[in-house]
Amino acid sequence: SGLVLVKNPHLDLMEEDVLYHLDLGTKTHNLPAMFGDIKFVCVGGSPKRMRAFAQFMQRELGLAGAGEDVADICEGSDRYAMYRAGPVLSISHGMGIPSISIMLHELIKLLHHAKCWDITIIRIGTSGGLGIEAGSVVITDTAVDSSFQPRFEQVVLDEVVVRSTELDRDLAEELLACSRDIPDFPTLIGHTMCTYDFYEGQGRLDGALCSFSSEKKLEYLRRAYDAGVRNIEMESTAFAALCGVCGLKGESCRFHLH
Repeated sequence: SGLVLVKNPHLDLMEEDVLYHLDLGTKTHNLPAMFGDIKFVCVGGSPKRMRAFAQFMQRELGLAGAGEDVADICEGSDRYAMYRAGPVLSISHGMGIPSISIMLHELIKLLHHAKCWDITIIRIGTSGGLGIEAGSVVITDTAVDSSFQPRFEQVVLDEVVVRSTELDRDLAEELLACSRDIPDFPTLIGHTMCTYDFYEGQGRLDGALCSFSSEKKLEYLRRAYDAGVRNIEMESTAFAALCGVCGLKGESCRFHLH
């Protein structure tokens, strides 16, 4: 049917579902009226970037109020920021798997309660590139872990649950085709490696701790490149896993800064 799925039978037993970190709820807000016509959701780490993106979409879509400030729908929370530009929802998710996971759980429930259907969700942001030109955009086909495996491991109670991290390949190809109209940004499809840490987890030599040599770092990055990895960040496996389980057509597009 294209509806956003939730896989939690306990929700039907709840009198109210409070989306705590978004400052929204099924009793306090009319979610179908507020969000029922949303078709695209774009998520990114920084609240300021997602605010600027919403303003950009207002201008691109020629909406009333374009060029003016946009209201933060989650202003009662200090965790995430959410903005709307017509059928496009722009939301920040913070940094790292725990932060994006919390946001996605509540976002998916929001879309479900709002009876949204045929939703496309795209993760936009920056990353560290691997063997690619600075300024490139990487469209993720598969998110992989630090062992280059397409999996997301979530500890549920005392059990390790493994979920697939493949993203929508048709959407990836569609985005790549769109990129041909934007010559300023070289664009490619590749694997994205997701780590749990910005410093040691990504092989950086400038953290408070570093237990490996520069030679060992380079050897690891060469193996990552040979496995198809073209960029490294901290959210893609959780993003891909949750989107896949809940029936969301998802993709990740990352800009390689340097």
